[in-house]
Amino acid sequence: MEITCDSYLLFQGETNLSNGTRAFLYLLGLAYCFIGLSAITSKFFHSMENMMRQTKKVVRIDPDTNLPVVKEEKCWNYTIADISLLAFGTSFPQISLATIDAIRNIGQLTAGGLGPGTLVGSAAFDLFPIHAVCVVVPRAGSLKKISDLGVWLVELFWSFWAYIWLYIILEVWTPNIITLWEALLTVLQFGLLLFHAYAQDKRWPYLSFPFERSERPEDWVPQASAYNEGTEESNDSCEVLEVGQNSDENIVDIFSVHASASGAIYQNVPGSDTEEPTKRKIIEQDLDILSIWKQQFINALMLGRAEFKMESVYIRALRIIWELMLFPWRMLFAFVPPYQIAHGWIAFICSLVFISGIAYVVTKLTDQISCVTGINPYVIAFTALASGTSWPDLVASKIAAERQVTADSAIANITCSNSVNIYVGIGVPWLIDTVYNYFVLREPLYINNAEGLSFSLLVFFATSAGCITVLVLRRLILGAELGGPRLWAWVTSIYFMLLWVVFVVLSSLRVSGII
Repeated sequence: MEITCDSYLLFQGETNLSNGTRAFLYLLGLAYCFIGLSAITSKFFHSMENMMRQTKKVVRIDPDTNLPVVKEEKCWNYTIADISLLAFGTSFPQISLATIDAIRNIGQLTAGGLGPGTLVGSAAFDLFPIHAVCVVVPRAGSLKKISDLGVWLVELFWSFWAYIWLYIILEVWTPNIITLWEALLTVLQFGLLLFHAYAQDKRWPYLSFPFERSERPEDWVPQASAYNEGTEESNDSCEVLEVGQNSDENIVDIFSVHASASGAIYQNVPGSDTEEPTKRKIIEQDLDILSIWKQQFINALMLGRAEFKMESVYIRALRIIWELMLFPWRMLFAFVPPYQIAHGWIAFICSLVFISGIAYVVTKLTDQISCVTGINPYVIAFTALASGTSWPDLVASKIAAERQVTADSAIANITCSNSVNIYVGIGVPWLIDTVYNYFVLREPLYINNAEGLSFSLLVFFATSAGCITVLVLRRLILGAELGGPRLWAWVTSIYFMLLWVVFVVLSSLRVSGII
């Protein structure tokens, strides 16, 4: 029996096309949206870099001289940045999709299916494929380990507890129903995660594990962006040169940042005899925001560097086609203000706004794909949506695994993103719907196919235990979670990918009613 779908995306004439043609076109549109998510990642990362470089002046009393000493310290704590900036920011596509889905369902007694399905599927994508990529990213033979096991254990605990908690409220306390208080408690636990992680980082008594912290990188955010919008950004990007510890002057944590096109220029000011050796002074020269913004549009119009050497005419043709596909996204994202403004906060927020807009289009396309194919929306959420919206997570962890000397941020982004997916990505949309239902409809929020979602959680628990066990074994045997001998790195990567396939297949069969 042929499926009839009378709804359309842009024009009513779409309904005259065959379902196969419509499905193909909608899938192409979905893939193009995922390319857009990749493109905005560049702006997103540049803004995070500037936010993490922000410093504040701190006055301390020297215990020897009893005189006040003024120093500049970074505003952001490493651990809090991993959770609130990196994990939250890279999970924003899933959070936006789930929130939009919840807003569309306001006034309904049942919750939308795209949000929870995408977030649980995204958790599996984060844990398995992203670990699979990160474990082979380090150079052959090099090892990268977690330097702060205590923080990782805290993040891992809250990550697993998030899914245990989700199973409890779906199957134990109020089966198939979410109450206002359950949704509120879900959101509040994100605050508990931040508090506990900070306590572990500061080694507060009674609230932290007794693990010593080894070396960790000077910079939290990697210096280079993973996605350069098809070209190397030359005129509006900054080259960050770290000046290591100077044994003669005892100057540490000093950066010299240079930018062309009237960009931000920071120079180190030599200290005088009366200045503290560790005090850093930075002066800003000729910051012309308009010229930087203008350069963003010029870069968007360029198809690539002239000196780029192509091996053949076919490769050149493919490159031109790819550049033309990216052109609309480049022009659109050129409107994002330069990340030199306000320490990158405005660019950070604007990037999230664009991500929300793309997420809205993704929800509409997913509705149409489900309509013309008859595929359960949960299946689409577990597979296509979870993989596509998790792309910024993959980019973030890959960059960290490549450029940082430890595995902390690469793995923390995975575990923290999974926590954020539940506490914020599912908690906030459910809170929106339960508040409306509680005060207007006087009814709780009902969950469609809660049994299928609970089954997926059980499969996730089983497969994630296999993933974490292998990471622990690698730490005990090889001395690090990432890298190592090429053969064993690839064996581990393939094993993680097989775990993901098992999760996707079993979950899809369950929600489709086949098993």
